[in-house]
Amino acid sequence: MTTKEYIEKLLKIRTKDGAIIPFKLNAPQMKLYDAIKQQASEKKPIRIIVLKARQMGFSTLTEAIIFKKCVTSKHTAAAIVAHENIATNNLFEMFKRYYNYLPKEFKPDTEKSNAKELVFNNKEKSGLDSKIQLFTAGAREGLGRSGTYNFIHISEYAFWKEQKTTLTALLQTVPDDPNSIIIMESTANGFDEFQERWQKAVSGESEYIPVFCAWWEMQEYRKEIPSDFKITAAEQAIKDRFNLDDEQIFWRRCKIETTFNGDENQFKQEYPASPEEAFIATGSCVFNKDLVINRLAELRNNVPIRVGRFEYSKEIISREKSVISNIKWIDDEYGEIAIYKEPEIISGKKKPYAIGGDTAGEGSDYYTAKVIDNITQESVATYRKQRIDDDLYADQMYCLGKYYHNAIIGIEVNFSVAPTDELEKLGYENLYIREQVDTISKQLVRKYGFLTSTITRPVIIANYRAMFREDPTIETDKETLREMLTFVNRDDGKMGAMDTKHDDLVMADCIAHFIGKQGEMTLIDVPVEEEKSFFDSFSHNKSDKVADGGFIEW
Repeated sequence: MTTKEYIEKLLKIRTKDGAIIPFKLNAPQMKLYDAIKQQASEKKPIRIIVLKARQMGFSTLTEAIIFKKCVTSKHTAAAIVAHENIATNNLFEMFKRYYNYLPKEFKPDTEKSNAKELVFNNKEKSGLDSKIQLFTAGAREGLGRSGTYNFIHISEYAFWKEQKTTLTALLQTVPDDPNSIIIMESTANGFDEFQERWQKAVSGESEYIPVFCAWWEMQEYRKEIPSDFKITAAEQAIKDRFNLDDEQIFWRRCKIETTFNGDENQFKQEYPASPEEAFIATGSCVFNKDLVINRLAELRNNVPIRVGRFEYSKEIISREKSVISNIKWIDDEYGEIAIYKEPEIISGKKKPYAIGGDTAGEGSDYYTAKVIDNITQESVATYRKQRIDDDLYADQMYCLGKYYHNAIIGIEVNFSVAPTDELEKLGYENLYIREQVDTISKQLVRKYGFLTSTITRPVIIANYRAMFREDPTIETDKETLREMLTFVNRDDGKMGAMDTKHDDLVMADCIAHFIGKQGEMTLIDVPVEEEKSFFDSFSHNKSDKVADGGFIEW
């Protein structure tokens, strides 16, 4: 008997109106079940992180899977950790219900049965010797300090007290075994530890599979429309975007009005239509949040046409001069460059491009760059890498600039002038030039690179914010859009990333759109033979499109 058959044939649940009925998996529960089944089929330890809307039954399914494992296997142990005592008690009642309604022939002996523990064993200690223990996060019960668990359910993690400390201790109790299970699930609670873990799973930076279910995937979330129902323009846009019907839209409207007293943002957090909609920034977002979320929804299935990096030969001629040649593109799904659109040549004329760069400052910042089409302002390529030497970063910028028709390049020089100096040594002929007053001669001098200051920073941010507001389609990179959601007006009066978040891509974007005004902004006449011979010097190791690490939908 499969786990699904066991659940649906033997287990009972309580409905919202108090009836006891057989457990039949709904659509969101099937999505989670299929994700678990997929990992199990690959002989991997089951590691799932679930971002959910309210009352979809993920806890019910998780407890059913754990219950089945513990009452059919010897010497197994499970830990269930909820965010508050009421939730812990409710989960215990769920386990008790599974056990009480289990047919006699499937019901093992119990040695203990209380609000904190279910032990399946007989008096002679020769039974299953399996147990389910229930804890409340932050209750200081010695959670995770002793023992080993095969299965762990982490419930409503975003609402735990002392999240990181408690979870770190707990996860150390689970062996890295294909038969082990860790399921972490929660509704969103702002940009916290849970959001960081979710984003790492989405980006493929952890072993956890991300599973998200939008509110409209729940079949019962619909309401019969009255005869005078009239849909608003905003509701029509939501209906069209997610292919909804009027009954779903009317349910949404009623839920916002009755449960959330008209607060649409609170509805989005509790009943999100997309992962980004769930994590509502607690600060005042600089960019229009709805535009960002809508653009992310539009790009849901968008992936770069290629991901990788450039390889090349480099010869150091002197301290003032180096030469790069034999540039080759190498496909690598873990590469730092994502290309969304190739450089274009239209009727013998080449499109102009601009590249803005932001170097890593302190701590965990990234080296980034954004390439934009300097006519349409569309983002066409992104560079992002956390640790790299300044000269190697400059080499990639050189290759990227050459690839995009000798694009104008402006790299921030606040923390380091080394990348810009390296581009000068390489003889890159289209660097952004700024004017500044020399501290000694008091004369205006021309310098390479972009200097972010209390004067220039708000200007470039305001410039890009206005561009995005007028046309959100200029941004094609999802990671940049996610940064925009946490780019806020901070308490210190500055615009920037929320604490623990990043704004490196946003700033590179702002720089690119600002410095582009110094570059060509119309098609450039180029002899076809010259352009062809130049691009023939680039060798491409092409492959199929790569996945973007988006949330899993089995």
